[in-house]
Formats: sequence, C-alpha cells, structure tokens
Amino acid sequence: MQNITIFLFTLAALCLYCESKYFESRCDLVEELRKQEFPEDKMRDWVCLIEKQSERKTHKIGSGKDGSKDYGLFQINDKYWCSNTGIPGRDCNVTCVDLLSDDITKAATCAKLIFERHNFLACENVGAESMSALISDSQPAYYKSHQNVYPTLKSELGNFEPRNLKDTTGPGEKGRPYHMSQDRANDVAESEGEYGMNIAASDDIAMNRSIPDTRLDECKYWHYPEELPSTSVIIVFHNEGFSVLMRTVHSVIDRSPPNILHEIVLVDDFSDKENLKSNLDNYIKRWKGKVRLIRNAQREGLIRTRSRGAQEATGDVIVFLDAHCEVNLNWLPPLLAPIYRDYRIMTVPVIDGVDHRTFEYRPVYQHGTNYRGIFEWGMLYKENEVPEREASLHKHPSEPYKSPTHAGGLFAINRRYFLEIGAYDPGLLVWGGENFELSFKIWQCGGSIEWVPCSRVGHVYRAFMPYSFGNLAKNRKGSLITINYKRVIETWFDEEHKEFFYTREPMARFLDMGDISEQVALRDRLKCKPFSWFMENVAYDVYDKFPKLPKNIHWGMVKNKATGVCLDTMGKAAPAYIGTSTCHGAGNSQLFRLNEAGQLGVGERCVEADVNNVKQAFCRLGTVDGPWSFDEGHSHLIHRLHGYCLTLQPHSKQLGLAPCDPNNTYQQWTIMHKKPNW
Repeated sequence: MQNITIFLFTLAALCLYCESKYFESRCDLVEELRKQEFPEDKMRDWVCLIEKQSERKTHKIGSGKDGSKDYGLFQINDKYWCSNTGIPGRDCNVTCVDLLSDDITKAATCAKLIFERHNFLACENVGAESMSALISDSQPAYYKSHQNVYPTLKSELGNFEPRNLKDTTGPGEKGRPYHMSQDRANDVAESEGEYGMNIAASDDIAMNRSIPDTRLDECKYWHYPEELPSTSVIIVFHNEGFSVLMRTVHSVIDRSPPNILHEIVLVDDFSDKENLKSNLDNYIKRWKGKVRLIRNAQREGLIRTRSRGAQEATGDVIVFLDAHCEVNLNWLPPLLAPIYRDYRIMTVPVIDGVDHRTFEYRPVYQHGTNYRGIFEWGMLYKENEVPEREASLHKHPSEPYKSPTHAGGLFAINRRYFLEIGAYDPGLLVWGGENFELSFKIWQCGGSIEWVPCSRVGHVYRAFMPYSFGNLAKNRKGSLITINYKRVIETWFDEEHKEFFYTREPMARFLDMGDISEQVALRDRLKCKPFSWFMENVAYDVYDKFPKLPKNIHWGMVKNKATGVCLDTMGKAAPAYIGTSTCHGAGNSQLFRLNEAGQLGVGERCVEADVNNVKQAFCRLGTVDGPWSFDEGHSHLIHRLHGYCLTLQPHSKQLGLAPCDPNNTYQQWTIMHKKPNW
C-alpha cells in the first residue's frame, strides 16, 4: 500500500513539473531521467533547484573569489554547470548543459551526476546560502558497507583462481623475450623511433599470449568475497601501437571474472594514426559492447582524459590502466577486495616490467620483498622497502599494505568516491604530479592507499616519449611537470614542507601555476588533515631517505671568471662528468645549489670532485650535508676534505681540484640566478 501511495504521489508531482512555467515541455526530460534510473524521490528537488536558479539569473553559486561557500550547480551566461570543485564543466564533463535546452540526454546526465555526487538538502532549503553537499566522516547511504569482510587464506585453491590453463607456443609466449632476425633491423629501428617501443616485435606476438605467474605462491590460495563490485577498466591512449593496445584489452578480458568486469572504456585522446580509426572500431565489435570506445574532439592530455573516462564509466569501481599493459593471473579480485570492505581505499597492483624491445615479461622487484611509494623533495617518485612499522601489522607477506603514494598509471578506486573528492585537479596539465595530488588528497581527506602484492600487472616502459604535448603546452612558460608539482604542493603541503620543494627546485617560485583557489576550497570543504599529519602518520619513512633540507646559501649558474662559461651537466645522467658551456640562465642543467650544510647539488644529484675531475653522483641517502663551501672574498668554491679549490684547467678545459690561488681567475666563480624571461 505504501508503494502505491508513493507511486501516486510521484505521478502527481510529475504533473506539477509539466505545469511549471519552466518545464511546460519537460516531461520528456523527466522520462529521460527515469531511463537513467534517476531516483524518483530526487526529481522534485531537482526541478525545484533549477527553478530557483532560473529565478536567480545572474547569481553564480560556487566557492571562489567572491567568497561564497556554496557549490554544486553554477549558472554562467544562462547556462547551468554541475561541478564539485567550483570549475564549471570540469567534473560534469558534458559541456555541461543548458538545462533549458533541447539536449535531453545531456541534461539528464548532468542532473544525475549532481545528485550522484552530492547529497542535497531538501528543495525548500536550497538557496544561495545553503546549497551545499553534505560531506562528513559518516558513510553516505549510497555506499554499501562491508566492514571487517576480509579475504581468507585456505589450503585449497582460491575461489577466483583460473583452472586448466592451456600450454601455448609461439613468439613471446610465457613472456619469453622475442628476438627478431637481423634482416628486420630496419623494421625494429623504425617502430622504436615512432612508438618508443618495438611495435614490429609486438605485431608478431599473439595478442592473447601467455605470461608467467609472478605472484607469491600463497596468492593462489586466497578466497575473496563473491559479490565484489562491478568494475570499469579505463584505458587512455594517444597514438598507441595497435597490437600493444589490443594486447592490453585482451589480457583484461581473458584474465578477469566476467561477472565482475562490467566494461572496458577506451578513451582516445585525439589520435591521428589510421589504424586507430575504423580499424579499431571494427576490432572491438567482437566483444559485443563489453569494450566501449570514446574519442576526444581535441587533445586533452592524460589527466583530463582519465577524468572523462571516469565520468563515462558505469561500473561501481574504476581501474585505470596504461595502454601498454598485460594484467596477470587473477589480478582483479585482490584489487577489489579492500574497496569492497571500505570505499575510501584506493588499491594499486604491483607492477612487473615488459621490455620495450623484446617484450620479455619479468618481475621488477625482488621476489618476496614488498615496496611502497614515497617521494623526494623535488617531487620525483621513489620507492622504499615497506618499513617494519607497517610490515608488522600483517601476518602474511601477500596481504595488502598501506603506501603513502603510487606511480600513477595503474590503480583502482570507487568511482563515486573518486568523483566526490574532485577527481583530478583539472588545472594539472597533460601528465605529471597527478599521482601525488590524488595520493595526498585521499590520505589527508579520510581515505587510504593500499598496494596489493597478489595483483600483478606488466607494463612496457618506453625508451622515450614518442610524441609532444602539442598545443597543450602552447601558452605555458617553463616546465609543465614542475608547474603541476607547484599546484600540488601549494594546495596540499604546509609552509614548512613547501620550503623543502622550493629549496630543491628554486626556479619553481617563478612559475605561473594558475588559480588554485578552487582546489584549496575543496580541501577546506572536505575538512582534510594537515600535511604534517600525513608525514607523521603515513609517509614517515620519507625522512629516512630524504631528510628535511637545509636552506640554500647560493643557487643558480656557477660562472667562471676567466672564461665566462658555466658549469653544466651536459644533459647526462649520473654518474657522469660535469663540463662547461655558454651560460644560458634557464636553470635545468646549469642550476646548482649550495646549502647551509655544504652539499653542492644539481637536480637530485650531488657534486663530487678530486684533482682530476668533477662529476655528478648519487647523493648518499639519508644525508643532506657535503664538503663544499664558498669563499665570497676570493670567489672560491672550496672542497673542505681536500682543502683545494674548484679549478677550470686553462688548456684542457677540464674541471678538477687544485691548490687555491687567490690570483688564479680560473679558480674564481660567481653563483648567481636571474628571473627567467618566461
């Protein structure tokens, strides 16, 4: 009887909608919402919200420069935008819709997304002052809770373990290296030059090839909950090699439980290669809709394209994979089990390596040793063996464990939760830094990250990046990745730790990172913990390898008085000799730093010297001191252990140490920097 009453009330309410002066012809929109399974009890509030906005034609609702605290729906130039970061259209990603237009599907999609992300107050309470999402520590009703539901380790084979694996032969089978004959050397060179990997070899290898099981043996005996969440695997690509991309898809289809794998969403970031057009459209038809293809109308970059994939996906959990991966046996249930228990956990598989030339599949890590993601103060991603403080919490080495961060390419997360915390910062450009942004946001705002040893995914590490950023970098000055890092640290670091970044990357102070007010507002709305909490409770092992940095005494170009040339790493990776070249003032290979503790550094490396040469070397982990000092009176760079001065030999032009001579201009240096002409 109660259901009948509700149904009759809904019908009456729908009639009222159609009588509304704003919705005289919007019954079609209501029907479209119903097709998308929009909650009936939210329709009245939704229409009321739109009506209130229509009455408030010039009011912008959002947290921004005007100081407003409300957010969720924006009206700009008579168009309505759904967002939870305050940036119109960034999160809704449907352009984002004039709700009074005739585009019924987009309007319904936008409305549904608003209510999926935000638990709005009742209609009568919606207004310019009170239209806000209810975000709290309590679990929203739409999240299913399975607290204390853990996998169990048994003596019999696990419930999702594959049985009766077929023995296969052929090029690259079992993950073995495939060496091409010498007469195809030109094919190899051409494909490596075009793709950064040997696509010629990949084309000869079966797309559904077998690979070795690199897991710990006990992984085979874990039993996982049967009703794991439905999963959308999102794969973003731009001009990827066809066979590598399809091998990624085949591996996911072949090695995932079909009742859990809801879909694979391929998102094409404006590729222009012919075999990624109709050929790809036709190839994926074999999966009868299980694999969907979405194409960007212009180049957006990895970060924004991933956010679009998350918007388009319809599974409960989204898994991001790079376009050149091969998932291993029973990879998916271990990733989903922690999320099934707690929707705020992001999970990360352990990454194996696939050789870019031979496609050999092999482990990257020592068998039985667990590592986790950390970072150094220049925001370079690093890894560290799991500290005893974390390892002691686990009975088995195959259990998931907490990690401060992750490499960025491969992870699983509850889709709704990902969108609620703002997805990726839409101000991040192309790629780089998004792994840190998401990690800090999750940890500081109530979630956590776990690495999962029993989930293994192989990844091809390219020889180089085979394409440019194109127009995405056109209007930006300076390093795009460092701009991204600056946005992240300015949003999530406290003042003390920000200084460590600027000590390590002093030129970053001059970079224009854009407006981060919406990201800061998001952090405040989510009531996130300070970065000091994160360092003390989560990333405590960072300090072991990368202690707090002393301040720089001098930094910039190190210029020789006699010749006018500057120290230069010459673009070489450590360990390598340091040379000299014409001073350019742009930083990078000529940016050296001398700190209060005597460490002379360039990038993440340290400068070492003897009488014969000067070189960049790996800094001793856990140290920030060094043997250098600068005598400003004589302009000498002195190596205190040797008691000698840095010298440019006048004839050989080689660098080395020599007894200090106050009259020798080849031993006199200036350390200076200037604001770049960005």
